[in-house]
Amino acid sequence: MSSAGIFISIMAALAVGAMSPGPSFVVVSRIAISRSRLDGFAAALGMGAGGVVFAVLALAGLTALLSQFEWLYVLLKVAGGAYLVYIAVNIWRSAGQPLEVSDTVNGNHAPRLSFMTALLTQLSNPKTIIVYASIFAALLPRTVPLSLIVALPLGVFVVEAGWYSIVAFACSARHPRRLYLAAKSWIDRTAGVVMAGLGLRLILAGVSDR
Repeated sequence: MSSAGIFISIMAALAVGAMSPGPSFVVVSRIAISRSRLDGFAAALGMGAGGVVFAVLALAGLTALLSQFEWLYVLLKVAGGAYLVYIAVNIWRSAGQPLEVSDTVNGNHAPRLSFMTALLTQLSNPKTIIVYASIFAALLPRTVPLSLIVALPLGVFVVEAGWYSIVAFACSARHPRRLYLAAKSWIDRTAGVVMAGLGLRLILAGVSDR
């Protein structure tokens, strides 16, 4: 298979994974709805940056290190799960707080904070790097051309940031935001329960791997 064919195959596989529901989707959609479209796009860039980190680590062979030092992988799982639970608690605690959202879909928020929240959420799940590494190992040749080494992180950024930009754009539209304001406490509590469940599942997976 040519380098172009390999690249397209990897991007297609990663795109399917990016579109799967998970903590990243919950975080980006909630940021876009409750803050502003700009914040949503900043969160999408954070997801893209996290994907690049995973791609670089997978190319560097971090999975071999994790398989050699199982305790490190367990530690990453527990720490990542704890971070998701921390986010869940904050979402739950803010569920009852009133929120003013402008109809202009552009608020005076902190895109940098949205970017970092999304980046840390993306990096909180060490299983993702296993997915990346598995796809890379299955589709990359034994000797990886320099063109692919350069192109893959860029492609990953486009896939991750592109998908979550679509999510941010859709969720920051007026109608979804009005629906969110009408049922904010229930939506936030549901999002908190989902995030807590994902975090606890990650922690339990790490503990059971010991």
